[in-house]
Amino acid sequence: MDAENHAHDHGERRRKDAAFSLLRLSAAQRLAIVLIAVAALWGGVHWALS
Repeated sequence: MDAENHAHDHGERRRKDAAFSLLRLSAAQRLAIVLIAVAALWGGVHWALS
């Protein structure tokens, strides 16, 4: 089998947008997400104890 004559297509492909990643967020955005998660957890604790 020749290197030029193989089965898969090398046509132009669309570039996929990157999936959501916490590593791509700024420090302020990550901090905001953490603060929201902590507030939700404490809200759940408060709700469970009341």
